[in-house]
Amino acid sequence: MAVINTGLLTKGLRSEFFDRFHQTTTYYQDLATRIPSTSDSETYRWLGSVPRMREWGTGRLAKGLRTESYSVENQKYESTVEVDRDEIADDQTGQIRIRIGELAQRAATHKDYLIAQLLANGAATGYHSYDGVPFFSNTHSSGSSGDQVNDLTFAASASGNEPTTDEFKDALKQAIAQMLSFKDDQAEPMLLNMTGMVCIVPPSMIFTAMEAINATVINQTSNILQGAARVIAMPWLASSTVWYLLKTNGVVRPFIFQDREPIEFGSLTESSEQSFKQEKLLFGVRARYRLAYGYWQFAVRTTFT
Repeated sequence: MAVINTGLLTKGLRSEFFDRFHQTTTYYQDLATRIPSTSDSETYRWLGSVPRMREWGTGRLAKGLRTESYSVENQKYESTVEVDRDEIADDQTGQIRIRIGELAQRAATHKDYLIAQLLANGAATGYHSYDGVPFFSNTHSSGSSGDQVNDLTFAASASGNEPTTDEFKDALKQAIAQMLSFKDDQAEPMLLNMTGMVCIVPPSMIFTAMEAINATVINQTSNILQGAARVIAMPWLASSTVWYLLKTNGVVRPFIFQDREPIEFGSLTESSEQSFKQEKLLFGVRARYRLAYGYWQFAVRTTFT
């Protein structure tokens, strides 16, 4: 007996999935540099620096890639929804469409989730930048740069160490000034302007951050940081006292999106062995990619204490 085709089988669901997938708001495109991948892993040796312009003098002086490097293996991801065969035949309310729509949203925001994990764990052992120390560290050093710090603290007066609007504004000033001081392996400034700044905050801090950046006046004082950065709240950030400043318009951004195989939508439907034996239909997605650290010089973590 054939399954009643209610328009919810593979072809229609695939269209619905990708419509919802592309409509979902995501941020990883702004925070990570996309690197196409053609193998199971990629090795990055160009995360040092490019020499500045110099007088011609006696001729060209070529500089090669630095010895610092690290390899990033691609990972495979999947998510699968199981549907009873009877649900397909009886569905009158679009319940399955809703589940596929939610699957699309989960798939679309997965890269944002991975960036949130890289941020939250960025000071832990094993979450290293290309220079061999944790991404957020007090001991970054490369070539002639000297020791550099992208893991800051700021004293908050409120209970629970949650900042006031004025405190967030001052912490942002501190973070921007610190980022402007970072040097590359040749002791040259990494950051040449304040454009492309993004504040990544936990949900509990979003309105404080938005007010600190968007308000014209704070405590009867003109806000010199008005419009200095965008604010993005990531729901996966659990700490209410930690936030991050990122510069996102460099050629290399704070994160790398290593893109191996894009999202695919597939199914096992009425003609499959799974459906024949168990009367279960499967709809799922798979992809291969990896989110990794890029330039730590374009990221500063601040903890309110």
